[in-house]
Amino acid sequence: VQLQAYGGGLVQPGGSLRLSCAASGFAMKCYALGWFRQVSGKERETVSCISSYETNTYYSDSAKGRFTISRDSAKQEFYLQMNNLKPEDSAVYYCARGDSCRGIYGMDYWGKGTLVTVSS
Repeated sequence: VQLQAYGGGLVQPGGSLRLSCAASGFAMKCYALGWFRQVSGKERETVSCISSYETNTYYSDSAKGRFTISRDSAKQEFYLQMNNLKPEDSAVYYCARGDSCRGIYGMDYWGKGTLVTVSS
């Protein structure tokens, strides 16, 4: 199992970014897939999660209305579309796979993070 997040970068407040996670070694549709973020010195937090077979999607309060999680099983990728970005969204973003959307404890494989910096 391998996961690799990419697509981070520097963006101005109010801008957009789409993060992608390339997955390999497992059938994506059978697992929950999540995006998490971490700021240095703070705990890793859930941003969004999509359950297996796309039965449910979850968003943190800060992500609701601005971020959208999606997956493309044919490409073995899943995504986090982030709109109206704010400086407080700056963090290292991680993608992960798990058996359920129970936060970080529901995940068993993690990709390396991609840095998102929101600044003017």
